[in-house]
Amino acid sequence: MDPELEAFIPLFPKADLTDPIVERKNFAALAAAVPAPDTTNLEIEDRTVPADPDVAVRIYRPYQAQGAIVWLHGGGFVMGDLDTEHPWAARLANFSGAVVISVDYRLAPEHRFPAALDDAYAVLTWTAEHAAELGVDPERIAVGGHSAGGGLAAALALRARDQQGPPIRFQLLSQPGLDDRQETWSARNFTDTPWMNRDKVTASWRHYLGDTPATPYAAPARAADLSGLPPAHIASAELCPNRDENIIYALRLLQAGVSVELHQWAGTFHGSQAILSAEVSQRQITELAAALRRALAE
Repeated sequence: MDPELEAFIPLFPKADLTDPIVERKNFAALAAAVPAPDTTNLEIEDRTVPADPDVAVRIYRPYQAQGAIVWLHGGGFVMGDLDTEHPWAARLANFSGAVVISVDYRLAPEHRFPAALDDAYAVLTWTAEHAAELGVDPERIAVGGHSAGGGLAAALALRARDQQGPPIRFQLLSQPGLDDRQETWSARNFTDTPWMNRDKVTASWRHYLGDTPATPYAAPARAADLSGLPPAHIASAELCPNRDENIIYALRLLQAGVSVELHQWAGTFHGSQAILSAEVSQRQITELAAALRRALAE
């Protein structure tokens, strides 16, 4: 493990999703401890996207943005909201120059699949329809997210392809949760890794799916056909249960003719980029933003 990250391990809470209510509070406290982002060059607005039910979003507009990204927070489908994602959404907007539309999708287990995906799809559709109002090119809309949010973003791309939905320029997938089956080497063997381990991943999928069998829109790794999807940047962490499914998904996209940039971050663990003082975390955040900037450029 990267020594700068290893020093912070004792400060991370135990990886657990047994009680979603308690864990939401812990997650919020962890996010609140992250240094506040610089928002002086951003216009930030809370909006409500009409849907059934309506979806709250927070829009981050940098000066002279060309494109936008529908951004989906992490939290195992169970935790997270606009406030916990604020430090990351603001940094992504600042560093990429893209309009970031952070989505407050419904959480499991109160709202199981496909509630979160329906919310995300409603926001994607709204973004495309309101591109002029947002000041962005409707042909330059990306989707992305971290962890569970990365899995939702990948599912969003699949659904938009299948349903002839809004065109998506790019997928920005950071340590995405893609496969409920947990059959890869990393999923089976990472039982005591920091923040995210096999038991926590199992609980996350159980909360999200309940008794419903997983479909590709729930677990994108189950999709038989990955052709025709948008180009992707996939970032994986070495000590993360999702690592191997991220790498396998990247290879399958490549084999289906989809352009992919894959970065496997050595010495990192799931969510370790929250440790902003670490040099590797700074490089991770900078690279995600740079990939988005490149994808939405002329």
